[in-house]
Amino acid sequence: MAHPPEQGFKLQLLAVALIAALVFLHYLLWIDENGVRQTHTLRISIRAQTEENGELTERNRALMAEIEDLKRGLMAIEERARADMGMIRPDETFYRLLEKPLSPQATPNKPTPPAKPPAPTAKLPAPTAKPPAPTAKPPASAAKPPTPTAKPTPTPGALPGRD
Repeated sequence: MAHPPEQGFKLQLLAVALIAALVFLHYLLWIDENGVRQTHTLRISIRAQTEENGELTERNRALMAEIEDLKRGLMAIEERARADMGMIRPDETFYRLLEKPLSPQATPNKPTPPAKPPAPTAKLPAPTAKPPAPTAKPPASAAKPPTPTAKPTPTPGALPGRD
């Protein structure tokens, strides 16, 4: 059964239209700015923003707890005054420790620990070489006592950093 040429032309036209529609839909799906690529990018952005919001929410909770503690508790105020402003109580004594690096000459010589004798064996070989000579000790003038590195300055009621 042969189809008339008009009907074959209509089928070809319908096939071209369907292929064009399919290509257009694939363009919208994969290439267009509202397609799959954009959706994937937006999902990544949403995930990052959600994580940032969680961190900021946690920070806000900590700040709110600190505000409540400052409003109601004296311990937080005292801790803040000590840490930030260097305040002390009237019944306390303030000691300021100054650190000063030690010079290489001022460091004392550390004695070396004695060597352990070897474990006894059944048969010891005869000594073939002389035992090592004792090492010379450093002169007494090289070993000086260390200089003090901190000077306590008792000053009741003083603030650190305000000499």
